[in-house]
Amino acid sequence: MVKNYLIGSAKKLSADSQEGRVQNTDEHHHQAHEAHPVHPGHQLQLENVSVQRGRDVIIRDISFTVSCGDIVALIGPNGGGKSTLLKALTGEWPYHGKIRFQDRDGKALPRPCIGYMPQQLLFDRQAPLTVADILGAHHGRWPVFLGVRKKTRKSLTESLKRVNAQHLLDRRLGDLSGGELQRVTLAFALNPVPDILLLDEPVSALDETGKALFYQLVKALRDQYDMLTLIVSHDLDVITAYANRLIYLNKTVITEGPIETVMAGDPPWLKGMKPETGGLS
Repeated sequence: MVKNYLIGSAKKLSADSQEGRVQNTDEHHHQAHEAHPVHPGHQLQLENVSVQRGRDVIIRDISFTVSCGDIVALIGPNGGGKSTLLKALTGEWPYHGKIRFQDRDGKALPRPCIGYMPQQLLFDRQAPLTVADILGAHHGRWPVFLGVRKKTRKSLTESLKRVNAQHLLDRRLGDLSGGELQRVTLAFALNPVPDILLLDEPVSALDETGKALFYQLVKALRDQYDMLTLIVSHDLDVITAYANRLIYLNKTVITEGPIETVMAGDPPWLKGMKPETGGLS
């Protein structure tokens, strides 16, 4: 399911061997975010973050710093730990190391809201649920079978407007195209508008045109709300047209930095990729 998270306070997150702790939230701490999309110099910093499941170390010693306003392409081979890293950021999986949300001088900031969009939205395509039903259920505790209240419909329409999908409010979920479903799923992750948006292979079911349109939308949202966006992707040619930073992850960070820097000079990790498939996931 698509989720919004409120990360534990920066103080808690900065503790060594800290398990990620999150709680669902329906209130965004930047109430003026939509009117004044400002995160001047705000950063997400990871220092020696590792995740272990049983005896298996899935990722180890992950360290990097990215800023609000960045669109970061997170790429790497199958099993390289990309989705695991997102789960550590949301607190869904415990981790060791430090994760901090801070200003440019390293001062801890109030805990950020995180929006998370999974690879796919799982639901029964034969169910008679509409977009309004599923968004309404996510929006509050009002039972779906009683219908969506007028006040809630107005709020849901505004949420869908962010992704240019307000016309889909009364459409049945099972009737949506792949691109339409991705927009609705993204609307989930943007309610409330987060400080950090995590997208886990969001365009895997779309054609090349659909991928480009989706990334154009993500870039427009970044421009409007100044959010930090991390995107797990295997579409290197497409994603690098929109991302400004790249992290290549294979259990640990192999390379990271501005796109033009990390891809300069035909780097060794790029040679291992298969052009026809991207060689990544």
